Amino acid sequence: MRIHHDWKALPLDARGATVAMGNFDGIHLGHRSVIDAARAAADAPLGIITFEPHPREFFQSDAPDFRLMNAESRANRLARLGVEHLYELPFDTVLAGLAPADFAQQVLVEGLGVRHVTVGQDFCFGRKRSGNAQTLTQLGAELGFGVTIAPLIGDGEKQFSSTAIRKALAEGRMHDAEKMLGHFHRIDGEVLHGDKRGRDLGYPTANMAVTGLHLPRMGVYAVMIDVLTGDERGSYKGVANLGVRPMFGENVPNFETHIFDFKGDLYGQHVSVALVEFLRPELKFASLQELIDQMDRDSAQAREILAAR
Repeated sequence: MRIHHDWKALPLDARGATVAMGNFDGIHLGHRSVIDAARAAADAPLGIITFEPHPREFFQSDAPDFRLMNAESRANRLARLGVEHLYELPFDTVLAGLAPADFAQQVLVEGLGVRHVTVGQDFCFGRKRSGNAQTLTQLGAELGFGVTIAPLIGDGEKQFSSTAIRKALAEGRMHDAEKMLGHFHRIDGEVLHGDKRGRDLGYPTANMAVTGLHLPRMGVYAVMIDVLTGDERGSYKGVANLGVRPMFGENVPNFETHIFDFKGDLYGQHVSVALVEFLRPELKFASLQELIDQMDRDSAQAREILAAR
């Protein structure tokens, strides 16, 4: 998949796609229906138009973290879905200030040369969200690109939404989140140097930042890991802790993954960690030995859960 960070001066082979447009935070089953509709709409390369930063981050920079995915995680998931072009447009004062007609003319037609655009029926765009799916349909007819409006979908009782997924994750209901997402919730990113306490305890970990993300319930998880770069590329199983490490007086959330039976060096490599099942909340232990004993139990439980995967 090719990633483009602007709509201007694109090469000819990056233009003329059939695109799905939206924020696609989480890429849940509702988003999948929009992407599938775009795939079916025209005989052209499949593209995604999205925005970075998320418009909500741009307009509400002091709001609590809400994103289910960082840009890397979203790109990884879209690549798995067979997307050929990801147009990750810079959401800034220029883009935010475009009227719907100007966005359609300057970005979609002159910039990207789209053949067809698919959006969800609740899609809004343009200055002050003044355009909607019907507006886009009218503009498409005037400017020469097709438009498909994909219906909202759900499980028969309620629509799939990022809000419902956030709630499930915050409560540790990973299976409910998986049903709405259509895949395991993942945390993707670079493996960073940490304080290496896990190594001293017999549980070396791959440490990752979770800055800017809506955090699942703090605690321990059975996980599956994809190492995406480096000599150790491949799929593994393990156990992870998301929390503030109360044993050591930390107060900044950290994500640490112990990969079973792994001896390699992952510093600087990029990994994708799937949170399969919540095991227990984060605890503070009276001694390091109590912590190690619990980690042994956590690992045994995670191995059992993941054995069938």
